[in-house]
Amino acid sequence: MLEQREKIATNIRKGVLEYCVLGSLANDDKYGLELAEELTKRHLTAGEGSLYPLLARMKTAGLVETRWEEGGAGRKRKYYSITEHGRVMLKEFRTVWAEITTQVDELLGGQHGQGH
Repeated sequence: MLEQREKIATNIRKGVLEYCVLGSLANDDKYGLELAEELTKRHLTAGEGSLYPLLARMKTAGLVETRWEEGGAGRKRKYYSITEHGRVMLKEFRTVWAEITTQVDELLGGQHGQGH
């Protein structure tokens, strides 16, 4: 049963991860490891290995932009920030997400959060 639950969760995470990244960046620019740690802590990604290819695709799509800054110990860090296009897409996602979660909750009989 736990294996099936994790499979469902993984499929949902894959579908929303890009928007979770945009949501995180909407409040503050972050460097890659910082972003990976936040998403991992929230159980939204397994770590950096899956995040960096996603960030590269998001940059190509014009959703995020990058810049280099000095980090600790003289190392440079690549910071990610959301673009205006990314903000528009995040706003659209929020609307769609609210509609979908409402419809799913209704179909599931309002059992959201009750473990049924």
